[in-house]
Amino acid sequence: MSARDLFHQVVKTALQKDGWIVTHDPFPLQAGSFDLAIDLGAEKVIAVERGEQKIAVEIKSFLGPSKISEFYGALGQFITYRTALQSQDKTRTLYLAVPDNLYERFFLIPFIQALIAENQLYLITYNIEDERLEKWIPSLNTVNISKAS
Repeated sequence: MSARDLFHQVVKTALQKDGWIVTHDPFPLQAGSFDLAIDLGAEKVIAVERGEQKIAVEIKSFLGPSKISEFYGALGQFITYRTALQSQDKTRTLYLAVPDNLYERFFLIPFIQALIAENQLYLITYNIEDERLEKWIPSLNTVNISKAS
């Protein structure tokens, strides 16, 4: 299993503060002969008419010297995990969690925004100091979490 991200516990605590129940730490994935693991799996019961939301969250800190190189790796990992997740658990939506200050400095660059849109990358931003979730991109209300019929 790969090492946990520096902000793993921050994101886990932030999800719990937001009413999510962490069901997997990590969330195991099987992709053919590959054993993969997304950092967290979580569920949240919302209004009766909408039912239950299920997510998987891959956490990234982007603390290295090259943000674009780290983005390459995170995007490739996200696409790989999303494909594996679709064959294992269609009811769960994958999110990439990134620090809110990094989102403001890096993820709003037009080229990065184009890559996010092109690859349908779902993001959660989190505040490191307050251990709270800041933004869901796209908004959690616009994402069809329960895709299974």
